[in-house]
Amino acid sequence: MPLSHSSKERPEFDRYADSYTDLHKVSVAASGEEPAYFSAYKAKYMASRARNVSLTPAILDFGCGVGNSVPHLREAFPSAVLHGSDPSSESIRLARSRLEDTATFLESGSEALPYADGMFDLVLVACVLHHIQPSERARWMAEIRRVMKPGAQLFIFEHNMLNPLTRKVVRECPFDEDAVFLSRSELLGLARYAGFGKIDARYVVFFPRQLATLRPLEPLLSWLPLGAQYVIEAIA
Repeated sequence: MPLSHSSKERPEFDRYADSYTDLHKVSVAASGEEPAYFSAYKAKYMASRARNVSLTPAILDFGCGVGNSVPHLREAFPSAVLHGSDPSSESIRLARSRLEDTATFLESGSEALPYADGMFDLVLVACVLHHIQPSERARWMAEIRRVMKPGAQLFIFEHNMLNPLTRKVVRECPFDEDAVFLSRSELLGLARYAGFGKIDARYVVFFPRQLATLRPLEPLLSWLPLGAQYVIEAIA
């Protein structure tokens, strides 16, 4: 779900809450996959790359929207304590009504996350930052770091602006009307500025369902800027 902290835009996010999943389904139709595929992809990726995580890690889904990533995070991390945060009150209401037994959901404020310092072992930011105004991104990256434990891992997935199909999907998606792409180099710079270390970047999501038999090759292509998205991994 889009995450913005502008009071002017916030009602728009509430307006899309009920229709978000259906709109997302339409927007990714060209891939041959349902939205759940992409949520599961991110959760599995995190699980495959998580290091030195406790048996019951605290995980934050930053910009969780209606909570569509949460069931997949639960499957990937069965014993985790899951939290979701989003500025859209309507999205949080829907997330709670669907998943109150799976995760704790809190509406985020306009200046800070509603969590104590050093609370989380893992943080997922799934295609959220392009909905935050560029001038606000550094501040929110610092805020994400604030709520992470020392040594905690951050996973940020973003749309690859170099992929023409991705640009088309974003351009035609109603809830992406405010989107401002981040280049991989910009996001790497934001992570460094916020004080993260051991920063890594990889391109991901290369093949549509019609070419699913080639997906095992994707880790070998992580250097190639043709993936539909890219992921930044960093240590707090």
